[in-house]
Amino acid sequence: MTTLGVQMMMLKDRVSEEGMYPVLQRITDLGYDSVEVSQIPMDEANTRALERGVVDLGLRVGALSVALRKTPTATGDALDTDMDKVVSDCSRLGVEFVRIGMMPFDAMVSKEACEAWGRDCEAAAQKLAAHGITLCYHNHHVDLAQFDGERIFDVVRRVAPTVRFEVDLHWVQRGGMNPIDMLREYSGVCKLIHVKDYRVVPLPAADMALLEDKSPESHAEFMRRFALLPQFAEVGAGNMNWPEILPVALEAGAEHFFVEQDELYGRDPFDCLADSRAYLRSIGY
Repeated sequence: MTTLGVQMMMLKDRVSEEGMYPVLQRITDLGYDSVEVSQIPMDEANTRALERGVVDLGLRVGALSVALRKTPTATGDALDTDMDKVVSDCSRLGVEFVRIGMMPFDAMVSKEACEAWGRDCEAAAQKLAAHGITLCYHNHHVDLAQFDGERIFDVVRRVAPTVRFEVDLHWVQRGGMNPIDMLREYSGVCKLIHVKDYRVVPLPAADMALLEDKSPESHAEFMRRFALLPQFAEVGAGNMNWPEILPVALEAGAEHFFVEQDELYGRDPFDCLADSRAYLRSIGY
């Protein structure tokens, strides 16, 4: 049965301030039944608290985040240096999926670089599969960029057949593809889904003063602000057609839905999660 969970990147500051277990309690109180751990250290204290959440709260740990390689910017566990720890954490927590949040920027610049990175993913995925763990790759809008008519996402799929996918529906929309088309095209390999809305906010009237200034600097600032009108949104607070999208995600084989919102625009994360949960409940989830 597909779970409805929370991408804990939204709550990393709360975990740091309040501790993992109290945050897990609040997540379950809101009506979520799983979590995906990202941008939160998988140290012993947090892992033990997650174990307690599984036992005491009935919460599932749907996925853990990893990097393919340890780099200065990949501060969490990496498959090239921490494979044994990742496998151990998955065993302790009953986790079946680990996910890579984004390929390195230097892998995005050419088809050859993307293929090389994908082959390395395939090798890691095969090692994880031997332990009953599935490696998934998460998309952004850039993964819909094309080399010779082939999307980056498709390159990874071709050269890394053991890898499955975490489809972020907001980034699919922002990348210019209909999320329903993406889900149908990737049916059978879409194991994790980021449920994240996409809204466009009205142009603030106060910004018009920048145009009246007539200077190149003011015009550039106006255009910078204009480009920020698309936003991440609470589920149901944007323009995406969830009553049509989510059934297609289930048909595509999704095992976990994770609500995520990259930017909160000053709101409390638990309030955002409460609004998303209320909307999803209103449409039958």
